[in-house]
Amino acid sequence: MRKTLAYLGERALLALISFVVLFPIAWMFLTAFKQPRDAYSLSLIFEPTVQNFVTVFSEPWNLGSMVLNSVIVATVTVAIAVPCAALAAYSFSRFRVKGRKFLFFLILSTQFIPAVVIVLPFFLMFRQLDLLDTRIALIIVNLAIVTPFVIWMIKGFIDAIPTDSEEAAMIDGASRLRVIKDIVMPMAAPGIMTSSIFCFILTWNEFLFALILSRRDAVTLPVGLVSFRTERGDLWELMSAAGVMITVPIFIMALFIQKHFTRGMTAGAVK
Repeated sequence: MRKTLAYLGERALLALISFVVLFPIAWMFLTAFKQPRDAYSLSLIFEPTVQNFVTVFSEPWNLGSMVLNSVIVATVTVAIAVPCAALAAYSFSRFRVKGRKFLFFLILSTQFIPAVVIVLPFFLMFRQLDLLDTRIALIIVNLAIVTPFVIWMIKGFIDAIPTDSEEAAMIDGASRLRVIKDIVMPMAAPGIMTSSIFCFILTWNEFLFALILSRRDAVTLPVGLVSFRTERGDLWELMSAAGVMITVPIFIMALFIQKHFTRGMTAGAVK
């Protein structure tokens, strides 16, 4: 009896947590298909429409350019950060150089600095370089944000890989780069995949730097949501449609790489 009550209590708690987490997302999806007159209604019965998605891609919202900016910034950031972080993580994991631990701590300490503290120096630097409102500026900023995190994450996976195969390959004449390419990286693939997911999500959802450093040409999707605040108030139906455009790519990505994601998280937890 006691075990049954504990089981039911556990399930009830999980159901409550799931409801609290999923309800805002579900409501956003519903609102995205509502007409303006229904956006403020709590009723679940309404006449659905896809006009909101057509509207956000039209003037004056131009969500298409924001989607393109977000895709380019996130993709280029991942393409640069993950390979560089993988090589750095391998170095920290395998090479016993003086000051290695201090340097690794120094890199990780950048994650403890609030973004609002460093946004002004970035703004002044990019203004001097004439890079404000450019994708290059956002890519540089996102690289500075995500690279330390990706280094730390991939290092945990590489630490869990035995060195026997690497030593045997180098005895047979393989170079260090060949060992990294053909042995270490394939074995660390789940971790690299997991790190890439987190890197993409962090870049895709980044708001503060994109808000300060972009005005018109390099505006990304999260910043674009602010534009739906008008003189008649918040356009919730359009904001929800844009929110769907932000969340759907993440859901699709998680769906296709769920197996690698789970393997990566599990492998990184065992050392």
